[in-house]
Amino acid sequence: MVEVDVLVAEIGSTTTLVNAFAGMGTPCPEFVGQGLAPTTVLQGDVTIGLDGAVKDLEKRLGDGVKWKRMMATSSAAGGLKMTVHGLVYDMTAKAAKEAALGAGAVLHMMTAGILSHPDLDKIRKIKPNIILLAGGVDYGEKNTVIENARRIAELGLDIPVIYAGNVAAREEVAEIFSGKNRVFFVENVYPRIDELNVEPARRVIQQVFEEHIVVAPGMEKIRTMVDGPIVPTPGAVMMAAVLLKEDIGDLMVVDVGGATTDVHSVTEGSEEINRILIAPEPVAKRTVEGDLGVYVNRYNVVEVLGFEEVRIKFGENLSHALDVQPPVPKNEDEVRMAEFLTEIAAITAVNRHAGGIKHLYGPTGRYTVAEGKDLTGVKWIIGTGGALTRLPGGRRILEKIRSKTAGKKLLPGENTRVLIDRDYIMASMGVLSREYPDDAMKLLKKSLGLNEGED
Repeated sequence: MVEVDVLVAEIGSTTTLVNAFAGMGTPCPEFVGQGLAPTTVLQGDVTIGLDGAVKDLEKRLGDGVKWKRMMATSSAAGGLKMTVHGLVYDMTAKAAKEAALGAGAVLHMMTAGILSHPDLDKIRKIKPNIILLAGGVDYGEKNTVIENARRIAELGLDIPVIYAGNVAAREEVAEIFSGKNRVFFVENVYPRIDELNVEPARRVIQQVFEEHIVVAPGMEKIRTMVDGPIVPTPGAVMMAAVLLKEDIGDLMVVDVGGATTDVHSVTEGSEEINRILIAPEPVAKRTVEGDLGVYVNRYNVVEVLGFEEVRIKFGENLSHALDVQPPVPKNEDEVRMAEFLTEIAAITAVNRHAGGIKHLYGPTGRYTVAEGKDLTGVKWIIGTGGALTRLPGGRRILEKIRSKTAGKKLLPGENTRVLIDRDYIMASMGVLSREYPDDAMKLLKKSLGLNEGED
């Protein structure tokens, strides 16, 4: 019998993965092994898939596995579905969006201003796990956020609401939701003009998700196996990225999946760009491209370049090759196609994530501004997820993200180093870091091939 301290389950929409760790709290924590199985949300019991992943782990280790604790990340049952509602699109609504995405949410709706009847109908149809309500700087305009609170409460939906708006409206918002929706109050995501404050909301979003994930279809029995925290998988990756940044410096993480591509960056940006930035950006930022995936959305990825241009590379049998491309490539042709799709998805997603330089013209002539996330200070590009960690060309793909010249896009420079999460444990390290931050750091650096103390 193999005895381990912690088993971390990653419950995905299609695959459930378990990672086993021993030696926690000692100078030498160890990654013991990994097991995989299909996720069983649709069967109404996610623990079937969890059991299957554990059995696969035992098969790989050649012995039974006994663990002291189980933690988990989850993107199953639609992941953390959220809607966010603010006052001004480029201010409080955008700040609420950054908080939700950084926490690992799948953002289904974002509005600015007073919610319309079609907006309210859409919320009913989405049935989000959490509603994030913001609006107004502290002690500024509060009528809009109060009216939105009233309209959301009148929907009669049993959905938790996180209020991250004007502090002066808290008492009225609390009264509106009393007896209707459970409401959580956090610091304003946009307390003053040009100031973002998204971290408090991110933390509470993950706490509320953990409380309510068990009500998602097929997830009711998750607590029968998992006795530790449950974190949205993308949020766990962000937690690991933030932890790692404190040790090795500014970084970005690229995760190309079958349906989506996530990009996380943790960087303050350069002083030069910050001086000309027209709107604040969070230090830790996540974007998710729902149209870029190497399996479910492979046709969309091809359309980024254009079907005819891709046909030049793959020949007349391109349509057939795409039709038969499996989720996990096995032969040489399938690997070649998967690497091609991964490269396009990764480069496109990073370009969308990155900000840029603009030249504007005013009464005094031309002047330069920056808009969006500045990645020029990034020292490390990290690849995680199935495609970049398992395909042989993962490192080569990420190297193409680096920019050799200063251009209009604020991309990492040519000296940025590329790392691969070889053990595919980054999300697990995020959830593990809540209770074992030192161990998580050691295990993550080992998976990335970094020596202790290396800068």
